[in-house]
Amino acid sequence: MKLEQVARKAKVSTATVSRVLNDASLVKSTTRARVMKAIEELKYHPNLHARHLAGGKSKTIGVIVSNLENPFFFDIYKTIEADAHANGYEVVMANTDYRSEQLVTSVRLMIGRRVTGLAAIVSEMAPELIEELNDSHTPVVFYDVGTPRQNITNIRVDYRRGIEKVVDYLHSLGHRRIGFVGHHAILGPINERLKAVLDAVARVPSLEVRTAADADTLEGGRLAARALLSSGFEPTAIICVNDITAVGALRELRERGLSVPQDVSVTGFDNVKLSEFCYPALTTVHIPRERVGHIICGYLIPKPGVPEPTSEIVIDPELVLRDSTGPAPNPLSETSN
Repeated sequence: MKLEQVARKAKVSTATVSRVLNDASLVKSTTRARVMKAIEELKYHPNLHARHLAGGKSKTIGVIVSNLENPFFFDIYKTIEADAHANGYEVVMANTDYRSEQLVTSVRLMIGRRVTGLAAIVSEMAPELIEELNDSHTPVVFYDVGTPRQNITNIRVDYRRGIEKVVDYLHSLGHRRIGFVGHHAILGPINERLKAVLDAVARVPSLEVRTAADADTLEGGRLAARALLSSGFEPTAIICVNDITAVGALRELRERGLSVPQDVSVTGFDNVKLSEFCYPALTTVHIPRERVGHIICGYLIPKPGVPEPTSEIVIDPELVLRDSTGPAPNPLSETSN
């Protein structure tokens, strides 16, 4: 797709299109809107590095994440950056804050930069955007998103298996009333985590579960736990979608005068460093974030003689036991199950 085609469709000069792409303030808002509509309809990807690419390919890797407030994403990014620099590559980062429209903008900018490859560590990927990435012939690695396609590799954590380990462990401690604190439940991969919890609980008829969700932040975890506890439901354990929401839930429990784990057990997911240092230290499920970062770089940085990557890599997460879980208060006897 050429700049001239966008100009013709928007009925402006190529210079005007360039000014819009460079965010120049000289373009009238009506003209800017017309140009942006043409860019959207034509799926134009501006070649931002054309002058630098005349002699060869870009040596830049693009990384798009959903939420840099959550150290899970930053941990993966740090490993990608270190591996990229060790191989003479630079890294361009974008943060979507779980907004699908920002993801579209970020992906198109990455394609426009002619990045060597793109890592999409997001939960808001749309099928049509996957097709657009595929058509761009840009090597892409997804984390836990989408169906593998040509030029696209998917690294998938078996979240369902991790949740089953958590539920089985809590059940063995006598817990029968379980709350689930989630976030962004309308997003496909996040909603799958809620389904994994409900399915795991359904395997044990004696278990009762209630759910609540808020933002993927410390405060979001606190507010979701507040909503759960204010509903009248009295869980003996709370499973959190990740460690950040779990730490927020711990604060809400403390403020209500509830002891962890004596009154309520709490679990997280991811095993970020914070989970070791919060109080009490968090029982969680370990996702090897450094390994994920190494895998991403291994696939996106071309190496002579290295075979094509497989379409999907599945990681089995490991349960990590710490101080935030313990026997349920007045556990039900097995004979009452």
